[in-house]
Amino acid sequence: MKWKESDFTNGITGVKAVLIYGPDAGLVDELCDKSIEILGIEKDNIFALDSADLRDKQDALFAEACTPSMFGGHKMVIISNVGDSDAKAVKDLIEHPALDAMVIITAGDLRAGGGMRTLFENGNNVAAVACYTDDAKTLETVIRKELFTIAGIKQISPDAMIYMTNHLGGDRGITRGFLGKIALYVDDKKAIDLDDVEKCLPDTGASNTDDFLYSLTAGHIQQTMLALDRLLYDGAEPNMLVRMLDRHFKTLLTAVVDGQLPRLFWKVSDKFHIAMKIWSADDISAVLIRLNELEGQIRTTGMPSEILLRDFALKLVLKTYKMSIKRRN
Repeated sequence: MKWKESDFTNGITGVKAVLIYGPDAGLVDELCDKSIEILGIEKDNIFALDSADLRDKQDALFAEACTPSMFGGHKMVIISNVGDSDAKAVKDLIEHPALDAMVIITAGDLRAGGGMRTLFENGNNVAAVACYTDDAKTLETVIRKELFTIAGIKQISPDAMIYMTNHLGGDRGITRGFLGKIALYVDDKKAIDLDDVEKCLPDTGASNTDDFLYSLTAGHIQQTMLALDRLLYDGAEPNMLVRMLDRHFKTLLTAVVDGQLPRLFWKVSDKFHIAMKIWSADDISAVLIRLNELEGQIRTTGMPSEILLRDFALKLVLKTYKMSIKRRN
């Protein structure tokens, strides 16, 4: 069956296996940890395996999953980084008549209709939950819940909220880490303004991220590549930047197609409006397809992810620059 994130807490106790997948790696990890907590699985009863070792360690996997725990309590088997090619091995495991463990399968983005999603979406007593990166609406909900309900913050200024929704959302783990940090920073006054956010966010490369995303879609070649250099030098993960690009282009697509403008921080507003004049819906859709392919290449080809991202960014910003010249003429 298909689950939303909200179905997970109540549903996890009623199934024998769950597939947790999607581009938000932080949320995938969060739900995996949550399953351990909800089911009360002890550390000694967890058997974790990467899909790369699935073939070599299959006997050990089945032995762990199909025998009672020596320590008492329920067992859990976690198989990470699966792909559609692993569907048969996973099917054999979750349908084994002697299965005596909860099975958690984690993955990145999986295609609709592929073997793994089909197995969990259509199977009996199993479920699949997709972990997509937060959009502005869901991200604001996460921010308000974390800061108001959990941290006891009383007020967030509009500018501070806009800044956070523009700079967070690619990874739920990073988002929660930042929100915990800023809650501690403003604990004495229980209110957050733009200055607080700007002081707490620099280690995520917020300014360079803005320069990279908005300069790219506006066709500013030098600014784009300089910002990317700074981000990679500061340790930004190429996978994360690809997800941020995906979200940025989806926001741009909504603006181009529906005229629905996001809440823009003033420093990037001009570039976003320039991008709206440059990009057509078809051009954006083609980039979104290419971004999905790029994430797959980074995950599976073994080529250095930094080189793949630099090549992609340079070609795309050059194309953007050429489109901007063409639009003006």
